[in-house]
Amino acid sequence: MAAALELTKQLIACRSVTPADGGCQELIAKRLAAIGFETEVIVSGPENFRVTNLWAIKRGSDPNGKVLSFAGHTDVVPTGPLDQWTTDPFIPSERDQYLFGRGAADMKTSLAGFVVATEEFIKANPNHQGSIAFLITSDEEGPAHDGTVIVCDLLKKRGQRLDYCIIGEPTSVEKLGDMIKNGRRGSLSGKLKVKGIQAHIAYPHLGHNPIHAVAPALAKLVDRQWDQGNQYFQPTSFQISNIHAGTGANNIIPGELVIDFNFRFSTESTPEQLKSGVEEILRAAGLKYEITWTLGGEPFLTGDGELANAMREAILAETKVTTELSTTGGTSDGRFIAKICSQLIEFGPVNATSHKIDERVAIDSIEPLKNIYRRALEKLIA
Repeated sequence: MAAALELTKQLIACRSVTPADGGCQELIAKRLAAIGFETEVIVSGPENFRVTNLWAIKRGSDPNGKVLSFAGHTDVVPTGPLDQWTTDPFIPSERDQYLFGRGAADMKTSLAGFVVATEEFIKANPNHQGSIAFLITSDEEGPAHDGTVIVCDLLKKRGQRLDYCIIGEPTSVEKLGDMIKNGRRGSLSGKLKVKGIQAHIAYPHLGHNPIHAVAPALAKLVDRQWDQGNQYFQPTSFQISNIHAGTGANNIIPGELVIDFNFRFSTESTPEQLKSGVEEILRAAGLKYEITWTLGGEPFLTGDGELANAMREAILAETKVTTELSTTGGTSDGRFIAKICSQLIEFGPVNATSHKIDERVAIDSIEPLKNIYRRALEKLIA
């Protein structure tokens, strides 16, 4: 059995529902220590939510050489109803030319590819000039408060430089290599509470309906064009996710309305600009309101530099596919790493079944994925 496939199976067999690591990082750390890596386990989080992080580095022969870090997460989302899975999600299963199991796509195949690619590279290049690092967490699918962000803060305090970072998120769309991410939009959420006056619905003059009051402002928020986007990013979007008001009875004017909304924003807008724009519309509507803001992550963009070019060349050489640079999709831990690393991309297997029942990865994509990661090492730090 090919080494990358075998290691992928071993990782899938680790029951690592977030924030649990399930033994994945110990397995990875042993493989890395065997080829000369310094490994460090960093445990963080409260007692009821312990997070395991792994930092590992093998320094190159040139003290001033580039540092390339692989980054990813060992935690997976919950399985959902077990009776809907064809086989146990934590018993890797091969059928119909696919490998099934929770984390197969997101992102244990990538983690295995990182490790085996590194083993092969070091065997062929024992005196490599640049350094290779691994930044792995078990808190990416959860709140992400005690994972990559903690390690990045620690590395910054130590003065540890990262020149390149490859995150193994499943970015491919139709076939391996057709898309890599060189940035992500930011996420800004708001919880808006609009005050009204509760009253009997037959006596509207004695109440003040917050639903009616906020409706014109909501229309303006939805219709507003927040920015035009740019060559890498779609225009910033505003979406309402939840609205709640009332007691459930149909004869009471509600005393309060609560609205949850979210911006996915480009580098053309800042959180401060978006907040100001929302509050300007609400004030103009004469509303009595409160807003609680949560910044999920700033947008990041690494452009089209050495790392993107190396990945593009590696993908073309291995798969004959011409890749597309993209910033679509949700947030990732790249938002933390980008603060300490100037060139960052995300690349991994096809994303179609991530988080789904019967999550899977094409078996014939596992070896090429590993080879692409190895080719990037050869191009950038040999």
